[in-house]
Amino acid sequence: MRRTLAAALAVILLAGTAACNDDKDRADAGANLTKINVGVIPIIDVAPIYLGKNKGFFASRGIDLTLSPEQGGAPIVEGVLGGKYQFGFSNVTSLLAAQAGGAPLKAVASGVASNGRTGRDFSAIVVPDGSPIRSASQLGGKRIAVNILKSLGDTTVRQSVRRAGGNPKNLQFKPMAFPEMPGALQSGQVDAAWVVEPTLSAVLTQGGQILASNFVDTAPNLTVALYFTSQGTITAKSDLVTAFTEAIKESLRYAAAHPEEVRDVVGTYTQITDTVRIAMILPSWPEDINRPSIERVAQLGQRDGIFKKPPVLDQLLP
Repeated sequence: MRRTLAAALAVILLAGTAACNDDKDRADAGANLTKINVGVIPIIDVAPIYLGKNKGFFASRGIDLTLSPEQGGAPIVEGVLGGKYQFGFSNVTSLLAAQAGGAPLKAVASGVASNGRTGRDFSAIVVPDGSPIRSASQLGGKRIAVNILKSLGDTTVRQSVRRAGGNPKNLQFKPMAFPEMPGALQSGQVDAAWVVEPTLSAVLTQGGQILASNFVDTAPNLTVALYFTSQGTITAKSDLVTAFTEAIKESLRYAAAHPEEVRDVVGTYTQITDTVRIAMILPSWPEDINRPSIERVAQLGQRDGIFKKPPVLDQLLP
């Protein structure tokens, strides 16, 4: 009996020691991770980085990742330049505008791309149920919701209006967060909206209609956004930049191969219904950046007066 009791006590002590060692190992591993904060927009575009964090793609490369939501690309650019974020996710127009203005920024990886399907892309110009507007050519003088002014929404909506034969110069853009747009359309605060998923499906489930696929109208397989950092980070922490870039690329590959996990993870950082989750139209997540499409955005941005001077793509793109 005594021997049995002693053996049991020994097992308990060994288990306790092993548990303590496991806790210490985890604590040591956590202490060795480099903490970084990344500015993102709570839309479907950034599903890969959320999946990558959950799957350990960043932790396995020594990165303790925090993701911070912002309304659009412009405040994320400011956050990276100001040191609030080590890396950021931003649409290409905001990055081109920042580069043209002299900001020391550098893209490190592709972010998201149009799937190229007219009427079935993850981005669209929409109107509410019962709207008399039937074509993008009728948007002249109308109030159009975009998430940020002088950004990708402006550029691509104008291009859809041009392609439909309308006047792109007298559009009335109204800035608001994507989740606010369905309500603004229903209440008549705006006449139309530029939306991306999951807001697009939220609008469509309320009877909204698609006027145009603005990304498809702008360029074939448009590279919509990029992950980026500052030149200072690239110079001072090149190993971290390499690790982050590798983790992002693995995350993009994983998202492209696991669409159902994309649908699930979007619900962890946005408020969506099951109907919207199932209905969402997915973008493309290629690893390669489509440079000709970004050149097209740069040309349109210059035509629309968004840039202070012509952007230099070689200084921005990797």
